[in-house]
Amino acid sequence: MSTALGIAGVTATLQSMLNSVFNPGAGLGTVVISAVAPDVLQLAINAGNTPNQVNLFLHQVTLNTAWRNVDLPSLGPDGSTRMASPPMALDLHYLLTTYTAEDGFAEALLGFALLMLHQNPTLSRDQVRSALAALPASHPLFGPLQTTGLADQVELLKISPDTLGREEMAWIWTALKADYRPTFAFQVSVVLLQPAVTVTSPLPVVQRHVFVQAGLQPMLLQVQLPAGQAAVVAGDTVTITGRALGGALKIALTNQRFGFRYPNDLNPSAVSGTAVSFLVPDDAANLPAGVYTAAVLFNDISNHLVSTNGLPVAIAPVISAPASVTNTAAGTPVSVGVKPDVRPSQVISFAMGETAVNPQPFTANTGTLQFVFPPPGLPQGSYLARLQVDGVYSAVTVSGQPPAFTAPKVQVL
Repeated sequence: MSTALGIAGVTATLQSMLNSVFNPGAGLGTVVISAVAPDVLQLAINAGNTPNQVNLFLHQVTLNTAWRNVDLPSLGPDGSTRMASPPMALDLHYLLTTYTAEDGFAEALLGFALLMLHQNPTLSRDQVRSALAALPASHPLFGPLQTTGLADQVELLKISPDTLGREEMAWIWTALKADYRPTFAFQVSVVLLQPAVTVTSPLPVVQRHVFVQAGLQPMLLQVQLPAGQAAVVAGDTVTITGRALGGALKIALTNQRFGFRYPNDLNPSAVSGTAVSFLVPDDAANLPAGVYTAAVLFNDISNHLVSTNGLPVAIAPVISAPASVTNTAAGTPVSVGVKPDVRPSQVISFAMGETAVNPQPFTANTGTLQFVFPPPGLPQGSYLARLQVDGVYSAVTVSGQPPAFTAPKVQVL
């Protein structure tokens, strides 16, 4: 794979190969081989400087579709652990343009250049190495280009025509703000740039332990919450039904959003062959509100701890809102107590009635949040209060006939 200098290496390789064709082999005198934007050359032409010149201009870089999805996923299940360093595969689109003040020289320069490209549809590794080594020592990237790895990438560089219609060519030259000169469009494929990042490298397997255990594999099928609840709070009992659950030892709760597992695996409060129950712990600091994955842990026949599949369990925040608040010139301020503690990185909103606002900024885990409904504030009246933390709402009370929301309510004075 190439380093980030792979693109510059391709341009330098082509520039060096063209230089070997014209100086002195073509018999056309001294020919300048450049790799700058046409508008830069236009300034020199306007100043009266028009040498015999062949210019390479990289006008577009595109992703190579064949290589783009060739690798396996490069990140671990947590979305942050780098498992691999996949290459960026690029196609380089060039314009080869000839400049001269002599009659017929533009066509001669173009003919020699096109013949060189035609005779080298694939650049061998030796060609790339030789071309980069033949660069003048005064080249600003001479040293770094010798170690770019371009010659050693897994796929060879291939040169092919890049057909552009009249309109496309006209658009390009109009955008370049330069006078048109005889031009040939071609592309070089594929350049593989590989980032130099640190990745995980698993140790080899020293010894394999394969066991066969008769019977059904334990599996979780459904989560049963207390009647009428969409989420649980500290002290609630959660029942998970499934099959072959009789040997359940622990329950593991994992928060995928934060990428952590609750530090103390839970003891089941009841176990049967088809169901396992556990109590949601009261741990405000270590068990924030949000959506968790619950899995049951077993010992297999070799006494190794194994896990079942996981099912989602939502843990809701519990709030203590003031009975009443008073509008001010700054709006309607509300201070809300919340349990378990919330974290600065969580997505939080507080709703009164149908209006929701985000909390005032905070930088540490806290059990109290400050909210301000912007001026002119909420109209006077009674509002149902709800707190949402990472997509899970605090509970509300419904009673009466017909059913109506009755708590928690906040009165705006």
